[in-house]
Amino acid sequence: MSDADMTLNILQGSIGRTVLIKLKGGRTIRGTLKGYDHHMNLLLEGSEELREDGASNKLGVIVIRGDNVVLISPPAD
Repeated sequence: MSDADMTLNILQGSIGRTVLIKLKGGRTIRGTLKGYDHHMNLLLEGSEELREDGASNKLGVIVIRGDNVVLISPPAD
């Protein structure tokens, strides 16, 4: 199994669950993964930006372009 296939399998198992996304530029987003595509564009619902000062900024439903994603942390089982 290739790395890309493994990544897509992990994403598939994370649908409907809360994931943590780190983006280029240092931003961190948490939300419920509702969908993705083969470019790793992500659709999140109930999302919020987690700021370094511990506060959060509600974002709601967002699409994150796959080329901005540095890390996707799947939910702990």
